[in-house]
Amino acid sequence: MQDTSHSAQKILLWRNALISVIILCTFCICVTVCAEEFSMEKVPPAPSCAKGWVMEGKVDLYTKDTLFERINGESELYFPYGFEALASARYANKESPQVAVEADVYRMGSLLDAFGIYANYRKADNGVVNIGAEGFVSPTQLLFYQDRYFVRLQASGTLNVNQEVLLSCARAISQNLPRNVNQPKELESFVIPAVKQRSERYISQSLLGYAFFRRGLIADAILEGEPLKVFMVMEESVNAARKAFDQYHAYLKASGQGVRFTETPEETSIAAVDPLYKNVYIVHSGRYLVGAVNLKTTSAGKHLVEQVRKRLPGHQSN
Repeated sequence: MQDTSHSAQKILLWRNALISVIILCTFCICVTVCAEEFSMEKVPPAPSCAKGWVMEGKVDLYTKDTLFERINGESELYFPYGFEALASARYANKESPQVAVEADVYRMGSLLDAFGIYANYRKADNGVVNIGAEGFVSPTQLLFYQDRYFVRLQASGTLNVNQEVLLSCARAISQNLPRNVNQPKELESFVIPAVKQRSERYISQSLLGYAFFRRGLIADAILEGEPLKVFMVMEESVNAARKAFDQYHAYLKASGQGVRFTETPEETSIAAVDPLYKNVYIVHSGRYLVGAVNLKTTSAGKHLVEQVRKRLPGHQSN
């Protein structure tokens, strides 16, 4: 009986090991398929991106070391946002070969990074298009972001291209990208009446020009008829956020301006005059700092900051 039981146990262990191997192999195959599905070389549609607009040559690929060859003088802008690769293709008009659409697809570090690059080019008067997470179009270009990819279509050889051509090319590229068309969850914090929508920007280094604010979001707002800016610093932990808060507090005190520091079980905040941004109000909340600058009154700023704080991911408090 013992030998039979021992054999049964060996068979069971062997079966479980076999199942584990099968699961692991299946996972590896899925990863490989996904990687191939979104291969950068395959993202620009071939042989054409729109009717009558055919790809010239092949897709050119660029890395961190060669990006300057494609966008010399502008490549440094992309690196802080986790740039990984660029696939570039040129589509010529069959009827007018001198007119072309250049399609650049950038793979960035994350969805938030892709938004950051996109928002850097976005302007208030651009026409919004429903492609990817968000896009905009002008007479000669169309830009959008989707998942962690930033797409830039630029017409050359003309000052005005048929908008439908740009839209068709953009939709064709979008179909070759991951289907995630969500915006970064952090943007939800700024969906309040005072904030001017589509003015949000993600700054990956030195928000407000201060090194201790390593990265964060900033947006335009109107309060009591006066323009101001609301911002959110994002850190990896509560302690890291508190360190940035304390560094800003020390900086404000060293400037010699009036600083009112408040710390209670419910809130840790500063109301002060920033040397660069006039009246400021800032709150530490979990791994975030939320603040407003160029304020007319501190009380108004406090109400605005509280609205943003309540919409933070997870609504963390101290």
